[in-house]
Amino acid sequence: MTARATDARRAAVLGSPIAHSLSPVLHRAAYRELGLAGWSYDRFEIDEAGLAGFLGTLGPEWAGLSLTMPLKRAVIPLLDEISETAASVEAVNTVVLTEDGRRLGDNTDIPGMVAALRERGIEQVDSAAILGAGATASSALAALARICTGEVVVHVRSEARAAEMREWGKRLDVQVRIADWADAASALRAPLVVATTPAGTTDALAAAVPERPTTLFDVLYDPWPTELAARWSACGGAVVSGLDLLVHQAVLQVEQMTGRSPAPVAAMRKAGEQALAAR
Repeated sequence: MTARATDARRAAVLGSPIAHSLSPVLHRAAYRELGLAGWSYDRFEIDEAGLAGFLGTLGPEWAGLSLTMPLKRAVIPLLDEISETAASVEAVNTVVLTEDGRRLGDNTDIPGMVAALRERGIEQVDSAAILGAGATASSALAALARICTGEVVVHVRSEARAAEMREWGKRLDVQVRIADWADAASALRAPLVVATTPAGTTDALAAAVPERPTTLFDVLYDPWPTELAARWSACGGAVVSGLDLLVHQAVLQVEQMTGRSPAPVAAMRKAGEQALAAR
């Protein structure tokens, strides 16, 4: 059902920690642009132990929820249904609350990554590299399953992480080759490099950026640019940022929760850029 501008509806982002989240900025910008004056979007500090109780308090005015860590997997048993995309990585970042009381889970991170790359002209690559093997790396692998026709080399620090990524490769039907983090500089020559590591982790790789770099997708957005992204851009390579990902996954959330499409990408990105600049 399409949302009306006069409907009083609620949505929010949940997680712990949550104070840093840009989701309220992005979603509120979308509501303003779409003329949804009756809609509000908040943030709540909720951990795994408090999630079921919070969901139990939600009334019919609630349209949806965005979820960040550590709730993306914990929410699954509390839902009525999850999408194939969410099931593929066992992670839900979007819950749509229907008028008949059902809780529907989806993952917009994966199509959000694909959309962010497509926006920069990256429709397909014949190989790729992923730096890191945490939760974001599995979503990156799922995104690459849609656009990469060949091998994905994953650079990891531990054998435990290596085993996890091999398993994700099998589940997602992606040809995965594991490489040691010590050889991460070699990844920078791939047609597409996806950096999924915490702030500062890839700083030492900046000096190894090739003379003619291709495309870097760095999932960080604060602080920005990372040293790797700055060097990459200075050498003439294309850079997709964590803000690009955040905007595109939020675009899909707004469309699902409000029933309005298309969501205003430009207005949402501008609001995110302004919020980051003010920090």
